[in-house]
Amino acid sequence: MDLTLEDIQSASGRISGFINKTPLLSSSLLNQWLGHEIFFKAECFQKIGAFKARGGCNTLAWLTENGKKPGHIVANSSGNHAQAVAYASNKFGVPATIFMPEYSSKVKIQATRSYGAQVVLSKTRDITDEKVREAAQKEGTYWIPPYNHEQVICGQGTAAYEALCDLDDMDAVFAPCGGGGLLSGTLIAARGLSPQTKVMGVEPLRANDAAESLRKGSVQRLANVPDTLADGAMTMAVGDITFEYLKQLDGFYEIDEDRMVYWTQWLTHLLKCTIEPTSAMSMEGVVQWLKGQNPGKRVLVVISGGNIDQPTRSKIWESNYLDQSPSL
Repeated sequence: MDLTLEDIQSASGRISGFINKTPLLSSSLLNQWLGHEIFFKAECFQKIGAFKARGGCNTLAWLTENGKKPGHIVANSSGNHAQAVAYASNKFGVPATIFMPEYSSKVKIQATRSYGAQVVLSKTRDITDEKVREAAQKEGTYWIPPYNHEQVICGQGTAAYEALCDLDDMDAVFAPCGGGGLLSGTLIAARGLSPQTKVMGVEPLRANDAAESLRKGSVQRLANVPDTLADGAMTMAVGDITFEYLKQLDGFYEIDEDRMVYWTQWLTHLLKCTIEPTSAMSMEGVVQWLKGQNPGKRVLVVISGGNIDQPTRSKIWESNYLDQSPSL
């Protein structure tokens, strides 16, 4: 089934009582330096500190609405999706077990437990994924995957939907790509609300399974867990559902780690909020695209989250990039 704007709108209505309508931010200084207008949909102010709350809440609300509320929820994630499902399960009164790899952010593991979910840690992502598949076989149990699920996609798309309802004449929207759920939802929302707006994806060069998949025309899987600061984009492969939407994107950018750190520092400084490297890397894609554009473009960037643990924070700030002002 091809999802439509109406599906995103339905999701928006379902989750309105469970999530925050997050603010749109901008920096006059950044706009002056670049010669374009950049708007940031700040999902770092979302419940659980990331857009993933939208997909988790929509899926459980949709199940409940259709008389299919499960007795138990399971999910697999290295971070924000784990918190999202734990939060949604808490709100809907459904017990949850979340399977996470041991290398997941300690902050995200702790937060997932704090919402009342049982957390099961495994040495690798593959073991984690196998355990959730086994758990999902039990009667009365429903598996909410991190991205490859239509109602998860619809929930994630409500972030761009909200923003594009408030902004006119946008030339482009950029969002990060992990498994492709946020980008798929963003594409559906943009195509329905603002067909002239280009939709662009961004992922780490060190975790570029989506870019490789797009180049080769089929879903490609990473051989090893990627070494990247963008822990929200460490998925081993995109899904078969999300890949069909990613193929419709207007552009896709692969970002070096140092540029990711550069924009994490600068966006934190300019917007005065906590921004994950996964979110910040989108800004490097914006800059690369703007280099070939006439001045005065209006661009939306989805800031996907703001959950950073201490080791990652230390790596981000071990070098100073704030003496190099942004420019084209």
